[in-house]
Amino acid sequence: MADPADEPAAAEKPVRSSAKAPTARPLLRRILRSLTRPSTPDAAAGEKAAGVIALCRALLSERGEVSGARLATEALAAYHSMDEAARDAFFARLAEEFDVNPDAITAAADAYRANHALPNLLALQSAVESPRQELFRRFNLAPRGTAALVEMRLALARGLAAHPERARVDADMSQLFRAWFNGGFLSLQQIDWRSSALVLERLIHYEAVHQIQGWRDLRRRLEADRRCYAFFHPRLPDEPLIFIEVALTRGMSANVQPLLDPDSPVVDPATADCATFYSITNCQEGLRGVSFGNLLIKQVVEDLGRALPRVRTFATISPIPGFSEWLRKSGDSPLASHKLPELERLLADQDRPGPREAPAISNGLRHLLQRACAQYLLNAKRGRAPADAVARFHLANGARIERLNWMSDTSEAGMRRSLGLTVNYLYRLADVERNHEMYAKDFRVAASSAFRRLAE
Repeated sequence: MADPADEPAAAEKPVRSSAKAPTARPLLRRILRSLTRPSTPDAAAGEKAAGVIALCRALLSERGEVSGARLATEALAAYHSMDEAARDAFFARLAEEFDVNPDAITAAADAYRANHALPNLLALQSAVESPRQELFRRFNLAPRGTAALVEMRLALARGLAAHPERARVDADMSQLFRAWFNGGFLSLQQIDWRSSALVLERLIHYEAVHQIQGWRDLRRRLEADRRCYAFFHPRLPDEPLIFIEVALTRGMSANVQPLLDPDSPVVDPATADCATFYSITNCQEGLRGVSFGNLLIKQVVEDLGRALPRVRTFATISPIPGFSEWLRKSGDSPLASHKLPELERLLADQDRPGPREAPAISNGLRHLLQRACAQYLLNAKRGRAPADAVARFHLANGARIERLNWMSDTSEAGMRRSLGLTVNYLYRLADVERNHEMYAKDFRVAASSAFRRLAE
């Protein structure tokens, strides 16, 4: 299953200005006319950004909701009309000119420290909130304002590495999105072949773990022995936020290829005793950092448990996306000190583009690779947390590492990511809370005894 942080970007339609906004459009024209003719590309970008910033200031000063919605529509339309250079200038001014006032925070904090009265607390809360947050709330009044803000954060995030000072803007948007997209506002929907064509097309577009090869492939993934669930938000009714694909199987799956074969026979779901989660994809990169996966898995388990009481085992068959890279670069790998020509040829072959057959691997190298992969999942760290992104996700949700599967995903992506290895994470309902607490407090990795022996 995919790390929810590795989702593809969402494609949003530009927010166009409304023909029913007679009061806002003249304001935009007056602002734009007031600008001098640009002499350089940088000056042109700066002046375009200045026009949008002026609209933002006008929007913050607006009192009426109707006129505010019209002005928000105009401001977002002007934002969408900017090129990359103008957006960079806009984000720079947004970070600098709409930030908190440190002196106001200090004064409010001193007043509250001296007297804990409610007015002082409210004044302090107001002081520590940047004007940007209110600006974003007012943007949200526009039609498709939520979608526009998600797209805006995506554009902002792409430049954060080069412009770390804009992290404050990102933090403001992230804080608002965590409130706007909390579980109470989300609806869980089962997607099947009768779902809207628009939603089905977006499943094909967004799928990040096992690419969907067209409509025939998608239809097989929605047959009677499959389930697909997604979270939706009322302000983004045709945009799945995250979706999960489930195969109803007899026993825990050890090979992902039969689950993806569009010609595989359909199994009677009444005979299934295991729900195998084989793909989970976050769809909106602009919502990175807003957690959906934990709640999605829990609700899907509950829904399947009610509908299919014979299903008692809930497990994943998941990729190990960082394993091959760790083998290449990490001095902690048990194979790092070995110069194994067979391993070097195997890794080099995965860098070659195009499809290839599953390689022949000696028993000796197979044993070493399985042991190395088990050690990677148990011991390799990013800070105190596991190095593998998918492991972090499932362990934080309360799953345990159950089993390593040899040559389980021989697709081009599966071989490149982890030399064909996959792992089963088991969601045992009686242990989920305990496993989650162990991980949350001490980053302890829950794993079966058989898996731990494999790493020894």
